[in-house]
Amino acid sequence: MHDSLQKLLDARLHDPFDLLGLHPAPEGWVLRVFRPNATRIELILADGRAELGATEAPGLFEWRGALAPARPWRLAIEEGGQHFEIVDPYAFGPLLSDQELYLFNEGKLLEAWRSLGSQPMNIDGVDGVRFAVWAPNAERVSVIGDFNNWDGRVHAMRVRGGSGIWELFVPGLHAGDLYKFEIRNRASGEIQVKADPFARQFEVRPGNAALVPAASDHVWRDGDWLRARARNDWLHAPMNLYELHPGSWRRHPDGRFLNWRELAETLVPYVADMGFTHIELMPVTEHPLDESWGYQTVGYFAPSSRFGSPDDFRHFVDVCHQAGIGILLDWVPGHFPMDTWALARFDGTALYEHEDPRLGVHQDWGTHIFNYGRAEVKGFLLASAHYWLSEFHLDGLRVDAVASILYLDYSRKHGEWLPNKFGGRENLDAIDFLREMNAMVHERFPGALTIAEESTAWPMVSRPVYLGGLGFSMKWNMGWMNDTLAYIQQDPVYRRYHHNNLTFGQLYAYSENFVLPLSHDEVVHGKGSLLDKMPGDAWQQFANLRLLLTYQMTSPGKKLNFMGNEFGQGREWSEQWGLDWTLLDIHWHEGVRKCLRDLNHLYRDLPPLHDLDFQVEGFAWIDCHDADQSVLVFQRRDRQGRAVIVALNFTPVPRDGYRIGAPAAGFWREIFNSDSTFYGGGNLGNGAGLMSEPQAWMGYPQSLVITLPPLAGVVLYQD
Repeated sequence: MHDSLQKLLDARLHDPFDLLGLHPAPEGWVLRVFRPNATRIELILADGRAELGATEAPGLFEWRGALAPARPWRLAIEEGGQHFEIVDPYAFGPLLSDQELYLFNEGKLLEAWRSLGSQPMNIDGVDGVRFAVWAPNAERVSVIGDFNNWDGRVHAMRVRGGSGIWELFVPGLHAGDLYKFEIRNRASGEIQVKADPFARQFEVRPGNAALVPAASDHVWRDGDWLRARARNDWLHAPMNLYELHPGSWRRHPDGRFLNWRELAETLVPYVADMGFTHIELMPVTEHPLDESWGYQTVGYFAPSSRFGSPDDFRHFVDVCHQAGIGILLDWVPGHFPMDTWALARFDGTALYEHEDPRLGVHQDWGTHIFNYGRAEVKGFLLASAHYWLSEFHLDGLRVDAVASILYLDYSRKHGEWLPNKFGGRENLDAIDFLREMNAMVHERFPGALTIAEESTAWPMVSRPVYLGGLGFSMKWNMGWMNDTLAYIQQDPVYRRYHHNNLTFGQLYAYSENFVLPLSHDEVVHGKGSLLDKMPGDAWQQFANLRLLLTYQMTSPGKKLNFMGNEFGQGREWSEQWGLDWTLLDIHWHEGVRKCLRDLNHLYRDLPPLHDLDFQVEGFAWIDCHDADQSVLVFQRRDRQGRAVIVALNFTPVPRDGYRIGAPAAGFWREIFNSDSTFYGGGNLGNGAGLMSEPQAWMGYPQSLVITLPPLAGVVLYQD
């Protein structure tokens, strides 16, 4: 007793339930309450009140009686000049089940946010909040908040055996109450104040306390969407992603962010009209620093409070689905920031990360790397993925920086990394995690997609786990992006020497299920906007940009464009302000928008442009050898054998009387021309269309003599 009492006073008692609450005593029962700042405490009984006597230990009060008071007992407290009543938190038994504890320690509690974190609930007729947190190396854990003046001595938590999980039910708390955990490490005695890893809502920055979440009031209306998604043949369906940073798409005139409901009113109709099939959100998981764009996540279960409540986010997703637009979330399971109030050294030890910096520190980003070999950490991330897909009906996850997850030597010099048990550089635990995550998503969320941002030649990234792949649905084609941008930035007079940049990609285009990305990474950090990258005078820059978008939208693979690409954003993107929408008053910028809008609808509505995006049968060169004139001609086909011809002229020289092979005889209608005056071009083209001629050309029995406008692409189709 004396040892436990001293530890209680020193705020080091491992399990306060050993001392506090109701216990048998020789003369009957003893009830102990520890309130360091209280001056008087009374036990409220059915027939009156009984005062708890102050003991020699400061802040410890005792009541003794022959009969035990009924659980849960109430206390009347005088503290700091205030009088109030509470139900004693130490009147309740353990709440988490042994099954929950077991599954969590095994990394298999896929809905762990329902067990850990803060859960408003009613226990024995008493409303309150159950708190639970994993801190296996702690000597003492307390929940702190406004409700106890952030005093870690008041609400010390119960440890659940060897599980490393601490829990406490605090009566009288409600949704919206702020809280954190105060953790004392058992080896060092160091005390840290930490945010809840399973928090589902945070206060608005710069504050970093979690909020007890309210039960959702949102009534979903997207049942038809989810049923259709489960049946969707996404391999053969159009997918055209609009990558979005919600804090800088538009801003209020005073600089405030649009919230989710405002975005639902403005963004969703715009995206639908533009013909995009999906929105890909840059990370909206809670993060402290705007400049990190969300990639330094601290709240793996919390939509950022910058944009409203979790139900506001549900409303946004629901509106998207009702408009026929899917939503993917950029998700960051590869690293987390070193902020001392968040996951880093959570219980005073390397809990979520590795102790050895050769494994646990990402040198490029100044962040910690998750320890995927620890079951609880793997389970934490699996539960996060499950949470976003189940609670918010998201249609998939774009997984950030997969290469940094897969390779132990990623961005490290010799001697700065540790090999795996076989001496290799592959992170075997991370591979297992990614495979398990992908299998879980595809099994539990029919039609949901996972997309890897992976920049190396790792094999079978987008092949099923049962075939030995990583199990992603798709992978970003970084080679296509790098080669294409390197080519398009060349002055047209030199492009003949770089023709291979456009043709080489077909050698590996079907080794994975590829997405062709023109993402935010290409328009930041001094790289300039897409328009900035284009060579030549203003006319040539806009023509080149329209040509680039035409090439992207007609090439095999699903598509992604970052916001602003669609109208030729002039300056490089910054998260600090909205896009320059006033540019649409300039006909060239509005022309780019109209051009991509028409390309989006063409890609979505015309099966040859999307049906066989991932199969070699959907593409064939007509002419890939005309480097001297920087012309590419190819066809796209669907499973029914229908074809379109795409002809691209990457020089500012018009090509009149240019003969190309034709896949079939008959009339070929020009259905798109990026040089249209409607888009700001010179309107050089092929009028209504062309009749093929029975002259063999380029291995085809028929041919067409077309006009290729300068720095432009045309699409021909047989109805």
